[in-house]
Amino acid sequence: MNLHSPQSSFSKPDGEGSVQVQLDPADKIKGAKVFAVYGKGGIGKSTTSSNLSAAFSKLGHKVLQIGCDPKHDSTFTLTKKLMPTVIDVLETVEFHAEELRPEDYMFEGYNGVMCVEAGGPPAGTGCGGYVVGQTVKLLKQHHLLEETDVVIFDVLGDVVCGGFAAPLQHAERALVVAANDFDSIFAMNRIVAAIAAKSKNYDVRLAGVVANRSRETDEIDRFCDKIGMQRLAHFRDVDAIRRSRLKKCTLFEMGDDPEVVAAQDEYLRLAAMLWAGVDPSTAQPMKDRDIFDFLGFE
Repeated sequence: MNLHSPQSSFSKPDGEGSVQVQLDPADKIKGAKVFAVYGKGGIGKSTTSSNLSAAFSKLGHKVLQIGCDPKHDSTFTLTKKLMPTVIDVLETVEFHAEELRPEDYMFEGYNGVMCVEAGGPPAGTGCGGYVVGQTVKLLKQHHLLEETDVVIFDVLGDVVCGGFAAPLQHAERALVVAANDFDSIFAMNRIVAAIAAKSKNYDVRLAGVVANRSRETDEIDRFCDKIGMQRLAHFRDVDAIRRSRLKKCTLFEMGDDPEVVAAQDEYLRLAAMLWAGVDPSTAQPMKDRDIFDFLGFE
């Protein structure tokens, strides 16, 4: 991956005035269906990603989940442990990637889901896009993507800088996780804009929104109708989901209470729908002032 300025030889920048981490064509993920999951910080992206990975595996697919957050807490409900990051293990060999083995940074989790924590640079330094790029390079060098059916990037918070938008360069579809509230919908609007910018030069397209931790979806649905995107799934505020994080396990290991089974079925339905293919949303994000005035009520 190389960092290009707007004045560089790269003829199609993602947006006016952009400074973006560009994808080396050799690093393109081929053969697998690739999804990137975004959303406001704390909205439940890692929970959603891990349970979606588990659901894909339940449908018989070989799944790889890549956590893209320096906290490296994306996959612990699958692996039952806090895994070392790619950057951690690269540091141990002074960034001589050829000295690493797959088992140094990739771990098997629930129902065979393979898990990698890309991590990130130390706080205030470096670029998250570089970390994502190095992770994909390692996976390709070790031929770990060749038999993978599904790759899920779980991306930190609602950061839409060029670095942490880097997974969008690999993804086929992007999902946004949001609750039925002002803050997460406001953040979702900006994420939709970032996805639209990346779609100018890459294959990624917006799949839609996953409503999470919400009894109702009226504000999400009103926003979707306004900008032209679809709601893909709805997960209610089920306490078993919160407890699954504390137990360090997936929702599929949380028993058979009716509300748990209903949530499991919704994840399986979402996985089957994504596998079959979701038509891209041609959403037109709103200006900040417009969405500020649009959301809520007097």
